[in-house]
Amino acid sequence: MDIQKALIAFDALSQETRLKVFRLLVEHGPQGAPAGALSEKLGVPANTLSFHLSHMSNAGLVLSRRKGRSIIYTANFAFFTGLIRYMVEDCCGVAVASVRNDKKKGCSVIELSNCC
Repeated sequence: MDIQKALIAFDALSQETRLKVFRLLVEHGPQGAPAGALSEKLGVPANTLSFHLSHMSNAGLVLSRRKGRSIIYTANFAFFTGLIRYMVEDCCGVAVASVRNDKKKGCSVIELSNCC
């Protein structure tokens, strides 16, 4: 990941509605959720949500797919993992944080030291 992609992603997440949408999408996991369900859960009008989802999609944070008449949105976990990995590996010293792959669980583990 380069700094420009990271800046665009963090800029997209620095708005309250978009951060709430992203967190909700993370909760829904890889199966995602239709826009209508997100709109209802967050109490955000559909056109406003569409604007925010488009912004997040352009930043690489959100993926979409058509399922029948609905569009299902998911958090782009691969991109977000890369963003977090970028922050930890390129911005923090090994004494503060590290990322390791847990092949048994099939995930990445971020380890933060107790630095305070």
